[in-house]
Amino acid sequence: MSRLSVNINKIATLRNARGGDVPNLVKVALDCEKFGAQGITIHPRPDERHIRYKDVYDLKKVVSSEFNIEGYPNQKFIDLVLDVKPEQVTLVPDPPGVLTSNAGWKVTEQKDFLNKVLSKFKKAGIRTSIFMETDLEQINFLPNIQTDRIEFYTGPYAANFKTNPENAIEDYIVASRKVTQFNIGINAGHDLDSENLAYFKKQVPELLEVSIGHALISEALYLGLEKTIKNYLTALR
Repeated sequence: MSRLSVNINKIATLRNARGGDVPNLVKVALDCEKFGAQGITIHPRPDERHIRYKDVYDLKKVVSSEFNIEGYPNQKFIDLVLDVKPEQVTLVPDPPGVLTSNAGWKVTEQKDFLNKVLSKFKKAGIRTSIFMETDLEQINFLPNIQTDRIEFYTGPYAANFKTNPENAIEDYIVASRKVTQFNIGINAGHDLDSENLAYFKKQVPELLEVSIGHALISEALYLGLEKTIKNYLTALR
């Protein structure tokens, strides 16, 4: 079974919209774990528009499942991750003001930069992952990158799933086979939801972990957090 890591950025967004501490981010993380999630993901951005840097330390104290911190590796982010030492760090190529992560690394162009950063995390015993698209030129270059895993950007899959699921998944199947040949693990995230997740998992059996936030939290507004998490876990079986 692939593991479910719940991205709780949206909970922080809701809290920050009003100020104060409602909803409480730590409680939501603990509830996600209680309801069966095998991980908690956060993405602290430089403007702290959702996850604050203080939240990272508060969560580290209580999260007992896999703690995954994702973000662009500027010096402040690198220092934060090395200090907190989560189980996994996921590097995304976001410019500072971007709304959401919507592109993968061009590893052919960023080899030296990525390897310099990744080596620091690996020396600290932190599992590494980098955000990637299915472009085979980039995938075939992965043996030159010192990463333990990649996280597939699944936005294009989700966008095309309803109209043509076979076509939507095709590039991910091909890319996944390549990645596993390099002994690199596969995670996935972005716009995965309760409708398209089971099909993705079935077609990409190499999938180790998904990181899901926006869709899961949105569905929980109607179904409740516990039922929604259980639905996602069922889709991953």
